[in-house]
Amino acid sequence: MSVLQAAFRPAVSQANTRIANIKPGRQTGSHAVQASASDPARVSWCESTLVLGLLSAGLMWLALPPLDLGWLAWFAPIGWLLLIRRYDLSGWRPYVVLYGVGWVYFGTLFYWVMLPHLLAILGWIALTTYLAFYLPLFVGVSRFAVHRVQVPLLIVAPVMWTGMEFYRGHLLTGFLMATLGHTQHDWLAIIQCSDLFGAYGVSFLVMFVAAALAMVIPYAGNRATLWPMLPAVALTLAAFLYGTHRLNSPPGPFGPRVALIQGSIDTQFDRDPQETQRLIKDEYEGLTRQALRDPGEIKMIVWPESMSTIPMIETDDGSWLPASLIADWQIVEASEALRLEQAKQLPLAVHQLKKYAKQQLSQLLQNLVHFRGRTKPQPFALVLGTDREHYGAGKVDRFNSSIMLDSAGKIAGRYDKMHLVMFGEYVPFGEWFPSLYALTPLTGGLTSGEAATVYEIDDCRFAPNICYETVLPHVIRRQLLDLDRRRQTPDVLLSQTNDGWFWGSSALDMHLICGIFRAVEFRTPLLIAANTGLSASIDGRGRVRQLGPRRESKVLFVEPQLEPLQSFYLSIGDLLGGGCGLIVAVVSMWAIYAARRSDNLP
Repeated sequence: MSVLQAAFRPAVSQANTRIANIKPGRQTGSHAVQASASDPARVSWCESTLVLGLLSAGLMWLALPPLDLGWLAWFAPIGWLLLIRRYDLSGWRPYVVLYGVGWVYFGTLFYWVMLPHLLAILGWIALTTYLAFYLPLFVGVSRFAVHRVQVPLLIVAPVMWTGMEFYRGHLLTGFLMATLGHTQHDWLAIIQCSDLFGAYGVSFLVMFVAAALAMVIPYAGNRATLWPMLPAVALTLAAFLYGTHRLNSPPGPFGPRVALIQGSIDTQFDRDPQETQRLIKDEYEGLTRQALRDPGEIKMIVWPESMSTIPMIETDDGSWLPASLIADWQIVEASEALRLEQAKQLPLAVHQLKKYAKQQLSQLLQNLVHFRGRTKPQPFALVLGTDREHYGAGKVDRFNSSIMLDSAGKIAGRYDKMHLVMFGEYVPFGEWFPSLYALTPLTGGLTSGEAATVYEIDDCRFAPNICYETVLPHVIRRQLLDLDRRRQTPDVLLSQTNDGWFWGSSALDMHLICGIFRAVEFRTPLLIAANTGLSASIDGRGRVRQLGPRRESKVLFVEPQLEPLQSFYLSIGDLLGGGCGLIVAVVSMWAIYAARRSDNLP
């Protein structure tokens, strides 16, 4: 027997006793109970744990990309909520069944995780196996709260679901794509409350309404009742009116003109690396020249993550490397590698590469400036996504970086990605067991950046972030607070991402939706430069002003509209999500304690 089943069994026994002592249809307390309500044998197939679980999972899948039928989300969880309302779950090992339903749901939702490489299938299995636990946990902990603690479903469901999403966003580095609230990204009036509570607030609202609808349905001995719809309608109306007011507030001025360069080069590990570099160079330099032909006054050109084929090399005074590392590179003989370590020197090849990379970056800018001068001689900045290597005493750190070059070819700003993706940019324990990287297409792990930064163009501050960082609201919030403390509050968020890993799948849509919510949450417009799409210009109210195509090349000319509205969420953070997460933890521990106490479990 599972801990959740054990914890819930005393409540079932009490319910059975009450049922045996009342007449069918008679109301007791807040429940109207029928004699057959707790008898699993009399539950029809369409009310089984498997069917109701799959029904909600299917509707939830339809509400999210690729089909994106967001209106279904208001009804989708009802099947799961009916399982919570029932006194007993039917069938063989219902929580195991719910785990299987969760596995199917999350596995089909995030199928694109296995597209980059054959070994990525293992990552997809691991991710799905982890996420699938959230469904039986949600149902089980909610059942304990409703039947044992006697808290109404109308309160329990949104609190527990929002708490589960909070843990999804924080545990194991966080994975917060495709939340319940994300289904409403097109309903701009509703998602404006994200500047109060984050996307968690929208998830709370949608689950609150779904719980009200579930309570209206006569089920498990409970008669139909309409009262739960009153607070549901009131809360939805309040969110709508607040959102309408925010949308109709006076807008701010427009910022400088920016060209977002979107190439379309899918990530292929079986392609020759030199061929890949040639394709990237030709594609992005060609699109940049196309952007420079624009008659407008372009102030900044942005390439996506990792699309610069020119690495950035930095060396400290007295930097050196261990002989074993030098030998692995196979650039010198083993004896020479040992001599270099003893002499505390770097191989000559490192210094040559540093000089070559610096010359190439300068030459790239000079060529573009010269090309621009044929039409309009205004200066511009070039923002690149590149690999950076920093050589220190006995080690080399590699970063996923963004750099801004001024018209003279000098580096005017740099940002190193702070939140790395597990299995995409590092392997857990790979620092201690480097052989783990031999099982992946990665050549080694990256190092996290230490601080946020801004790129300043015509008194407009752009805060760069890279790829997956826009998926997690607390990551962006941490960066913005850091910049605020340094009195470098940004006017625009700038996201550089390479989504060529996912071959035009629904991952692109889910990533874009995360960007929409970050813009609203922090009342800061967001520009996205994405390889293979979806590049976009999103204002501080969630409107997608411009959108690039899927798996096609495009130059987007944008002028971000600056946002005068302020974000309350930036100040208070995840008060709602974290508070719900705390309640989930308390109720879960209570359930475990009740299980051990009533069943004498070890």
